[in-house]
Amino acid sequence: MNNPVNVRKKGRINVVINHKTIDKVDRTESLFQTEQEKEKHDILSRFETELEKYVGLEEIKRLVNEIYAWLYINQRRQQYGLKASKQVLHMIFKGNPGTGKTTVARIIASFLYEMSVLSKGHFMEVERADLVGEYIGHTAQKTRDVLKKANGGVLFIDEAYSLARGGEKDFGKEAIDTLVKAMEDNQHDFVLILAGYSREMDYFLSLNPGLPSRFPIAIDFPNYTTDQLMEIVRRMLSEREYQLTKDGELHVKEHLRRIRQEQERTFSNGRYIRNLIEEAIRMQAVRLLREQKYDRQALITIKRDDFQFHTSHVKLN
Repeated sequence: MNNPVNVRKKGRINVVINHKTIDKVDRTESLFQTEQEKEKHDILSRFETELEKYVGLEEIKRLVNEIYAWLYINQRRQQYGLKASKQVLHMIFKGNPGTGKTTVARIIASFLYEMSVLSKGHFMEVERADLVGEYIGHTAQKTRDVLKKANGGVLFIDEAYSLARGGEKDFGKEAIDTLVKAMEDNQHDFVLILAGYSREMDYFLSLNPGLPSRFPIAIDFPNYTTDQLMEIVRRMLSEREYQLTKDGELHVKEHLRRIRQEQERTFSNGRYIRNLIEEAIRMQAVRLLREQKYDRQALITIKRDDFQFHTSHVKLN
């Protein structure tokens, strides 16, 4: 299916998204209402459908709409001989683990490739050890090698603040300097996404005055609400062909409500839910063996007793 957007121009979008901002207009709604419009703008429709699979992520849905609209309008401007603006798409993702940062980065890589913003669209995730060397000069070379492999795609650095943890004499500073230079020299050849805990990322950015302005897109990934966490519980169980009893649902919801408050800064959100579900499935298996119940209803039912929070081995962060 042909799509009207076929833009090879690289670009820069200067947008900062704050999840606490509430507009009168719901910008998460689809830009297109009719099936004909959705067919015409097939790329956006497909990625909207992909994002609907995930709980929350309203800011990301808005961002995808904005990037698509910007590229589409650029093409229309070119038809009239008007300038098509170039924008940088480097991003900062801030939030606790399990809030979808890595998943979103992968989706963005694929989206930008299909929109012809990135030539390859591959996703490359690295950490401090992949960038920082053991002696002077080694770090710059390691970082340049990573950047070369990331060319045409998205380079994702989680816990990016670890690059600055050793102070001025640490080789991590050399990695930062090399990344900054690449962002300036090859700003349209790849997209760099730095991610990590909100407070640590804010501190990291404050150490280098030139860094914040190089990331025009800053996205907060807030902790999921209790209702959103319960929706994730239901979806994960459904995907695995299990059902949670009403009593079990109330038990899990009360637990999640409490730990969200107690572990606000370090709670691992979706990651915690996945581990919790997997533990409950193991507990259910033990229960069924003891009860010697193997009928279909027993096999798909997860009960309150399958969540033993007081003896759980699942870590909260």
